[in-house]
Amino acid sequence: MYNTSMQVEVLNKINEEIKYVRTQVFMLEQGFKDEFDDLDEISNFILIKDSDKPVGTCRIYVENNKYILGRLCVVKDYRKQHLGKQLLDAAQSLVLTKGGHSIHLHAQVRAAAFYQNNGYQSYGNVDQDEGVDHIWMKKTF
Repeated sequence: MYNTSMQVEVLNKINEEIKYVRTQVFMLEQGFKDEFDDLDEISNFILIKDSDKPVGTCRIYVENNKYILGRLCVVKDYRKQHLGKQLLDAAQSLVLTKGGHSIHLHAQVRAAAFYQNNGYQSYGNVDQDEGVDHIWMKKTF
């Protein structure tokens, strides 16, 4: 069940609210250094806000005719409220409106069960991104 007090926005460029969420989760909490990259310039973004406070985000871009979802995160105080699933569902809706039929993502292995519970299947070998184990996953719809 979604928290209906949250607002979901689809944006075609990165903004300070998205940067804030990703900085909180990936850099300050998880210790990643290379959080922002050129893919941010070609991505669409989904942002979840609680009133005016940004609390969750992800990005979607196209590479080699594949829709790639990445940088999905929710700030710590808002976890366990199904916002991650809400982000995945919004991403799937966005991809469907663009004519896509699948989403690929490069998941942290520790988060793979979350994606599996939402219909994603892993493929390929485990590799590393900044020293953290990741695996490619895909959902077809």
